[in-house]
Amino acid sequence: MYDAVLDPYCYPGTTVLKNLAGLHDQAALDAFEAVMAAQRSDEPLPHGRLSASHYRSIHRHLFQDVFAWAGRYRTVRISKDGSAFCYPENIAREMTQVFASLKQRRFLKALSADEFATAAAAFLSTLNAIHPFREGNGRTQTIFLNLLAAGAGHPLHLERLDPQAFLEAMIASFKGNEAPLERQVRALIRLS
Repeated sequence: MYDAVLDPYCYPGTTVLKNLAGLHDQAALDAFEAVMAAQRSDEPLPHGRLSASHYRSIHRHLFQDVFAWAGRYRTVRISKDGSAFCYPENIAREMTQVFASLKQRRFLKALSADEFATAAAAFLSTLNAIHPFREGNGRTQTIFLNLLAAGAGHPLHLERLDPQAFLEAMIASFKGNEAPLERQVRALIRLS
């Protein structure tokens, strides 16, 4: 659960995010969100150029049935387990910078699998620290990583993804240690 102060995204007096289904119970919202996002992830994803706007359109696609604000950057400060994410007033600038850097690096093409894993982990680490959306950041990151990897010639085996290990690696990267995240990405790369 995220920590947020006076969160207009939540129903008054609760930590349950306002949602299109009108669910006020967290467990019910979690189940609804998981089903709807999974259904949308099975559909063709929005086309784009691996840019910040493409990233936003992926979030919008995944969560359009759940949240009215899907695809829009958050407007509140949030943290998780005492670690603050990028302040909302800086999100647009930081997203522009991280995606400009990705474009400058030619979307990580022409890298070996190991080089790709290292560069992708650094990109994901920064993207996670920005945490541009109020909810759904991890799922959007995973979908985007899959697109990025395929375009770079390193398609992923997402069925190998261990959600708990990947989450722990993301937390470690947030604290400055990207090595576990590199290992997680490397483990997902399909070997020819």
